[in-house]
Amino acid sequence: MKQTQPKVYKLPGFGLSMGYTVLYISLIVLLPLTMVFYHTAQMGWTDFWQVVSNPRVVASYRLSFGTAFIGACINAIFGVLIAWVLVRYSFPGKKLIDGLVDLPFALPTAVAGITLTTLYSPHGWLGQLFGFKIAFTPIGIVIALTFIGLPFVVRTVQPILEGLEQEVEEASQSLGATNFQTFARVIFPSLIPAILTGFSLAFARAIGEYGSVVFIAGNMPMKTEITPLIIMTKLEQYDYTGATAIATVMLLISFLLLLVINLIQRWTHKRYGGAA
Repeated sequence: MKQTQPKVYKLPGFGLSMGYTVLYISLIVLLPLTMVFYHTAQMGWTDFWQVVSNPRVVASYRLSFGTAFIGACINAIFGVLIAWVLVRYSFPGKKLIDGLVDLPFALPTAVAGITLTTLYSPHGWLGQLFGFKIAFTPIGIVIALTFIGLPFVVRTVQPILEGLEQEVEEASQSLGATNFQTFARVIFPSLIPAILTGFSLAFARAIGEYGSVVFIAGNMPMKTEITPLIIMTKLEQYDYTGATAIATVMLLISFLLLLVINLIQRWTHKRYGGAA
């Protein structure tokens, strides 16, 4: 007996919408990225390696990726705590705090950088309370990157917490589990995919951050100079090929992070059936 294939109905205007989508992505995303590789290809392998392996540039890689990783780790911990408080507790000013979480998205990064520098400078309101220097050190960079990356973790974990069934936790406690055991064995495993996704997004965002970091970093070569600043410096010196060479390295690493994020999201979809 011949089996008939189910008929697939397409939405009206799909062809036009798909064409516009491809054109838009090509003009906004693909074409600019292609130009980065195009300018870099004009250098030759020897010149390219000489630029990207310069000790000053390597030091900026180490600083950019190291501080971005530390900031993302801090957000992975405290972002979960903030999401937990916002979901599980009711208190005066809850909506205000929930709105403040998104402030790093709306606030210009330069404003954030100037504000953080003012607060954590040696004579600032918070900086003078510490016995060591915060602004113009890697510590200040970590603070700035933690600030701009916090919403990614909170907003990825928050919907998962809201979707968890209270009956499962009550059943766990009725079987004699403590609050810590309930969280560690029932709640936390469900949050791991969202935490990893939020961590990856915060890490990727922090790697390319410029505006909020350039003021508080101090920009001392080999010490507090981030990679985006080196790229901007080369552009100001009209060294476009050198700038695109360093940008290519950062771009390839960003592609790798994007691949990891997509794999995490795919695993989350398979593990939790898209409900996460």
